[in-house]
Amino acid sequence: QVQLVESGGGLVQAGDSLRLSCAASGRTFSSYAMGWFRQAPGKEREFVAAITASGSNTNSADSVKGRFTISRDNAKNTVYLQMNSLKPEDTAVYYCASAPSIVRIMTGPYYWGQGTQVTVSS
Repeated sequence: QVQLVESGGGLVQAGDSLRLSCAASGRTFSSYAMGWFRQAPGKEREFVAAITASGSNTNSADSVKGRFTISRDNAKNTVYLQMNSLKPEDTAVYYCASAPSIVRIMTGPYYWGQGTQVTVSS
């Protein structure tokens, strides 16, 4: 069982930055790939970024490349999403997710966080 607790969301202006954090419980965090998804009002869930268990490889959506960076600190059992140059279209609930492999992150994560709201005003 993996429990994920997210933080760092908020209300910002276009062009601002935010860093989301996702803290995982348990002693097996370092063996799990991690990812971020988002869901805007009236829209389907959208993949944002994922990272391997070791942090050696990442994937990200075209819509956020060059602006968002996923990283992890296994010593702190935490994964981050650094969001720069935020746009109003980035407004969504952001969810942290985990799975045994990055392939599984992409196809269907095993565990989800509660979500944190990010709102970007123009």
